[in-house]
Amino acid sequence: MDRRFFLKGAALIGCSAAAMPLFTPVSFAAMPGENRLVVIILRGAMDGLDVVQPYGDPDLRRLRPALSMGPQGGALDLDGFYAMHPALKSLMPLWQKGQLAFAHAVATPYRDKRSHFDGQDLLEAGIAGNGPVPSSQDGWLNRLLQTMPETSAETAWSVGAQEMLLLAGRAPIRSWEPDTDLALTPQAQLLLGQVYHDDPLFRQAAEAAIEIDTRATEVMNADAAPQAKDAPRPSNAARLAAYSAARLNEEARIASFSITGWDSHKNQPGVLGGALKQLAEAILTLQRDLGPHWDRTTVMALTEFGRTVRQNGTQGTDHGTGGAMLMAGGAVRGGRVYGDWPGLADGKLFEDRDLMPTRDVRAYPAWAMAGLFGIDATRLTGTVFPGLDLGQNPGILL
Repeated sequence: MDRRFFLKGAALIGCSAAAMPLFTPVSFAAMPGENRLVVIILRGAMDGLDVVQPYGDPDLRRLRPALSMGPQGGALDLDGFYAMHPALKSLMPLWQKGQLAFAHAVATPYRDKRSHFDGQDLLEAGIAGNGPVPSSQDGWLNRLLQTMPETSAETAWSVGAQEMLLLAGRAPIRSWEPDTDLALTPQAQLLLGQVYHDDPLFRQAAEAAIEIDTRATEVMNADAAPQAKDAPRPSNAARLAAYSAARLNEEARIASFSITGWDSHKNQPGVLGGALKQLAEAILTLQRDLGPHWDRTTVMALTEFGRTVRQNGTQGTDHGTGGAMLMAGGAVRGGRVYGDWPGLADGKLFEDRDLMPTRDVRAYPAWAMAGLFGIDATRLTGTVFPGLDLGQNPGILL
């Protein structure tokens, strides 16, 4: 086997972030304590006004005559003002148990330019500004790890078809990519170990990759075993969630992956419905596979920006500013929509087209970190999210 080829393959399965900056849709880091945090990046700018529909605002119908219809269009009423998109129906039991919540009218500091690339980079970098983000910039989840000396390279993971800037940085992480398979026989693994015993770089990369690949195969086989012949195949999001849960049931305390498919310029009902079903499947997979650990888990799903308040001529919406985020888990104080509603009346919109942000979206994961891992305000606003105005604690955790 070609040495360069194997090292590249090994890096796609598992590597130290400090040594090989190739990153991942799934990443993990060991931390003390029993609390767990899962961060899901929703790539493509989810329309928060359709996910958590403010049907009680009289201007919504005027601006969206055919989208976000509220209970009249099949959405599930939450509190008499907001309704949840019907594609999230499977999550209604979590809402009723107080394990599902939303925050509305949130945004990163990114304004005006509406580029997916810059918006996603700023969301994951966790810094202020309007992009582009320097290639050397690390991510806020990695900076969290850098503030915690207990974090170990043995329990940090990263894989990927999609780079996760969120976890890029000096703190070591490991990874797993579901479509990468080393396909080495036990004899080949033994031979590799003998041939490259005195080559530390190759030996360590190979050992880590083989270990991660073996464990991933075990998880995937276990997940696939109960499937009946006519059962639907788990989505990619569900596979990522299943593997995340397996790691979180062991040493890992943080997991992060992304779900794509939220860019709904046209045919929004079809586009958004499909993406939301994947998100719901991922959350329910986490709930199922985490078992009792679900009660100590907080899931946060964030997107780079919202979409225009007015629907366009193709049954879609275009890039906007203010949006919404989702929170789930047994550690979440759910059954409510957080945030100050700015209204949709004339003069209330951002640049007369977008939902006006009333809070920095970074404040929610910051307060979650404070509650889950005991991170103080100085580190949150000085290191993890530089310059963030934390504001009042919204009380999202039990």
